Formats: sequence, C-alpha cells, structure tokens
Amino acid sequence: METADMTSLDSFRCCKTLQVGSKTYAYFSLLIAERNGLKGISRLPFSMKVLLENLLRNEDGRTVTKDDIKAVAEWLKTKTSDREIAFRPARVLMQDFTGVPAVVDLAAMRDAMKQLGGDPKKINPQVPVDLVIDHSVAVTFFGNNAAFKKNVEEEYRQNQERYKFLKWAQRSFDNFSVVPPGTGICHQVNLEYLSRVVWNRKDKVKVDGKASTMEVAYPDTLVGTDSHTTMVNGLSVLGWGVGGIEAEAAMLGQPLSMVLPEVIGFKLAGKLKEGVTATDLVLTVTEMLRKRGVVGKFVEFFGPGLAHLTIADRATLGNMSPEYGATCGFSPIDDDTIRYMKDTGRPADLVALVAAYAKAQGMYRVKTTPDPIFTDVLKLELSSVEPSLSGPKRPQDRVALKEVKAGFANSMDKEFGKSAEVKKRVKVSGKNYDLGHGDVVIAAITSCTNTSNPNVMIGAGLLARKAAAKGLTAKPWVKTSLAPGSQVVGEYLEKSGLQKDLDKLGFNLVGFGCTTCIGNSGPLPPENSKAINDNDLVAAAVLSGNRNFEGRVNADVRANYLASPPLVVSYAIAGSMNVDVAREPLGVDQKGKKVFLRTSGRPTRKSVTSLPRTSPSRCSPRNTATCSRAMATGARSASKAA
Repeated sequence: METADMTSLDSFRCCKTLQVGSKTYAYFSLLIAERNGLKGISRLPFSMKVLLENLLRNEDGRTVTKDDIKAVAEWLKTKTSDREIAFRPARVLMQDFTGVPAVVDLAAMRDAMKQLGGDPKKINPQVPVDLVIDHSVAVTFFGNNAAFKKNVEEEYRQNQERYKFLKWAQRSFDNFSVVPPGTGICHQVNLEYLSRVVWNRKDKVKVDGKASTMEVAYPDTLVGTDSHTTMVNGLSVLGWGVGGIEAEAAMLGQPLSMVLPEVIGFKLAGKLKEGVTATDLVLTVTEMLRKRGVVGKFVEFFGPGLAHLTIADRATLGNMSPEYGATCGFSPIDDDTIRYMKDTGRPADLVALVAAYAKAQGMYRVKTTPDPIFTDVLKLELSSVEPSLSGPKRPQDRVALKEVKAGFANSMDKEFGKSAEVKKRVKVSGKNYDLGHGDVVIAAITSCTNTSNPNVMIGAGLLARKAAAKGLTAKPWVKTSLAPGSQVVGEYLEKSGLQKDLDKLGFNLVGFGCTTCIGNSGPLPPENSKAINDNDLVAAAVLSGNRNFEGRVNADVRANYLASPPLVVSYAIAGSMNVDVAREPLGVDQKGKKVFLRTSGRPTRKSVTSLPRTSPSRCSPRNTATCSRAMATGARSASKAA
C-alpha cells in the first residue's frame, strides 16, 4: 500500500510495536495512553475506543488536537459531549446508484486537471474504495429456473452505458475496485469478503522517539453511500451510511466532522427460544430502540446473551440501525469474530493480527470483561422474544405472529379506512382465482438484513421442503422470489438440495442483489395489477427486508410486512394476511388433511445447523479474474438479448 504523509504528534506517547508471528506492526496503544494521562478509558464502550484510536493515530495539531483526544476521556464523566471531532475512516463502500455520481466527479476532476496542464492520473481516491453493483437488478422474471439468467440479461441491457463507465473507472483509478453485477448485495459482500476488522498500511511513525516508516495496524472503519452500511458493525467494523458529498470527502482523504456521540448500551441475556429467529429479535430491538429514541447516537450490544448470537445474527442487529434510528449498532470482537473470519476464508496472518491487536488494545470481549460505561442501558431477555412481523407501514411497528390477523383487521379500519370491505373479493380477469383485501401478492426472500444469515435461509428451505412434501404450494396470485445477498447463499442452498425445495414453491433464484426491499420488485402480473387498482384493494407484501413504507415495495401494494424468510414462505402458502398462520392451517395435504405451521415442521436450530455449509463464493472480490469473466459473459449475453 501507499505510504501516508502524516505522522501523529502522539502527545500521549502511545505509539508502540506489536509482534504478530514474524511481522512487526506499529500501533497506538490505548493501554499506554491510559497510563500517560487518559484516565479510565479502558471502561469506554468498544465503539468509542475505535474513535479514540482514530484520534490518537491522526493527531496533527490542526484537524485533531490534544484537547480533542482528552475530550474522549472526559466523556466518561457525563457520558455525553458536545465536542466536535474529525473522524478519518479507513475506506469507503459504495453501491451503484449512489456511487456512480461520485465516480463521475472524479472523472470530471481528471478532465479539469488535464485542461490545467497537469497530469490527470494524479487524481485518485486517497483511501480504498469498493463499489458493488447491486441496486440495478429487478424481479422482472420470476417463478422458474430461467428467471435469474433473464433478469441478469435485462439488467445488463438497461445499464450497459453505466457499466462500461464503471469498468473504465476500475481500470483507470488507483485505490478503486468494482464488484460486478450478479455477485451480491454490497453489505453482504462487505461482511463476507471486504472487511478486515483490523487494517494495516505503511505510515511514518515515531516509536519511543525514533522515526521510521513501517506497517501500522488500526481498526477497520468505513463510511458507505447506503444507510445499511451498519450491517458490518456485527463483525466489529465501525461504519455507517453517509451522503454522497461526505463519501467523496472521505474518498479524497478528508476527515468527517462529527460530535462525540452518546452510546446506548443494549444488554442481552439468555438465549433465543427454539423457533425464534434473528429477524424476530431485530424487529423487537427496533421497536424498543425507537421508543427509547437513539437518533444520532451509537448503540452497542453487550452482555452474556451476545455469546449466543452468531456473527450473522449480530449483523442482522447492526443492519437495521437506520430503522431504529441509531448511527450504528456495534458488537465487539470476540471468539465468534475470529471463528467467522476463519470460516469465510480470511488469510491466516490477518486473523492472527485481528486477535493479537484486539487483545493488546483491550478490544477483545471475553466472559470476564467488565461492562463498559454507557450513556444509558436497555435490557432484553432473549428468551422473551417471540415470532413477529412488522407492518403494515413502518419497521418499528412490530406485531407478534399470533396477533397479525387481528392487527391487519385493525389496520383496515385505522390505517386504510376500509373496515366495511374486509370480505370484499373481485374476480381476476383470465384467471381461476379472485383477490381481496389483505391477499399477499408479493412474497420475497430478499435483502441483506436476512439473506446474510444461514440460519434463517436454511430454515426457509427446510420449511419449503416439508411443505412441498405435503403437497403445499404458494397461492397462484403470489409473486414469489429469492434474491440472496451473495453467491455463497446460492451455493449452500444448492449443495444442501434446499434450492430444489424452494423452487417447488416458486422461490426460484431471481438474482444476487438488492431487489424487493428497495422497490425493485418488478411489476405484478397485469391482471392482478388491474384488479387491485380498479377495485382499490389493499394488497399485501411479505418480505424479509428492512423497509416497508407504503408504496416503496411496489406501487400496487399498500400493506407491507417485514418477516423472517421462513415466515415469508408460510405467508406465500397461506396467501393472505387474514390467515392466522400461528393457529390456522396453511392448507391441506394430498389426503385432505389440514397442515399447520406448528406441525408442518418449523425448523429447529439443530436441523438448521446440521446441513452442509460452503466456503466463500467462487466469484468473490478476492477472485477478480473469475469476476471479470463473469462480468464479460453477462455483457455478451445482454448484447445477444438486445
């Protein structure tokens, strides 16, 4: 990597060396800084320790002063501060919708440099930038095994000009890489491949008064041009979403101004009950934090219950930070972090660095770690969480599964003013079914929130397997889709045989990217759309996403419910929000016997974990040659289709 030009003033004389195997790193020791004047900082929240290290390493007397650093220690007295600091993220993450304008600005700067007689090649991002093309795929085709190929071809056909520009940018700019279409959602790619947890680069430092240039280790941090950048907080990487101007500033090496935040501790105890998912948990947490009010604040998860949540579960909690209003939803480094890094194929020397660095910095959580000092603390007993959905219009409006039917009836009165029409049904032209209020017309397993979590994805597959074995299918008016956040998901569903079971219920693969959750659900069948609009029906969607505002998922759908992937499958079979899937039958089997969710085999934790998993995807950002070939193949297919 390039050598940075700045040497920290190191007012607290904390720049030391760390030996990891045969390699030596410099780092800014929080333990030494505490001895040298920053009293009590070992009790800071882990997320605040990351901010403090950032200030120690970047102290230049102008953008970061000694008083800025002291303000972090003083934060412990009041647990709040109005001190403004300059934060320098290690890298920037972009998706294609919001990232392309920033790249256009870089290209314009090169043009300006050329016109001024300078060298345009000097214009480059000053920190690593990864742009993941994931927001352009739509569910135009669905319900069969050709859907994925056709949707990819359509995506390339509609976006060839943008994709050619991004390909040029990747070849032209230093510190800039593009993850091609069809690879996955930016946040899941970030979680599984891009994040390093601890970063390192060559820098000029003074260790014990001696100046040298050496590898400096520091926490992996980022800002992203998407609000759900916070998903990677579950892997102990501090980051959040920002606007395009802020992202460009960070890309060009400029610090981001922020006030030292309040940190709300969220204490978890116990463990989730059998049949309860991380989705149910995050909807509960979102409801609680919305009531507390955490806008502009950090949230940090801690407590003994954290040990019973996987990294994928923690990523689900971090992902919905925008929905509960916080800047981030951070989980500290622990044994599960190290295990996850190994499982996802991170290099052994990086894994060793993360473990050694975190332990040296007091950033490694163990059972005996004292609780940090927080601004305020909320508590949740995990065993109290129950299966839930959120809707019909806001992510924080959680409804227990057993109350969804009654909740929808109430919404028909209070939200939609149609309580007198609850039994209204209309014939759909050319079809052998009718539609009514509350009928589920979209059931989508989608979004980074849930498709990054093998437990809920395999759970959906197992439920589909048992339902298909009993002869159950999705109702004919339901548009079903499966859009995982990375190719890893496709691989383990295929290897386990569960994809075939999902196919039988219509959950065929439609793409690897951000689809229904951002409104790329594609059009409903025209007959359904006409029946809904001509009769002003309140149609419903059930999706495993994070946003459910009216009109966002699909213009024809007014009631939108967030749910775990297994519950998405359940509602596709039931076909209506007027069915109490907790108590009423989903359908009947081949013998005419009623089939209930509780007896059709809601997946157990043991059944989920017993299935085979897979290694990182063949087409991952680490395998750029394969990805480049995939991008070229997709472009050729699109050209032929056009």
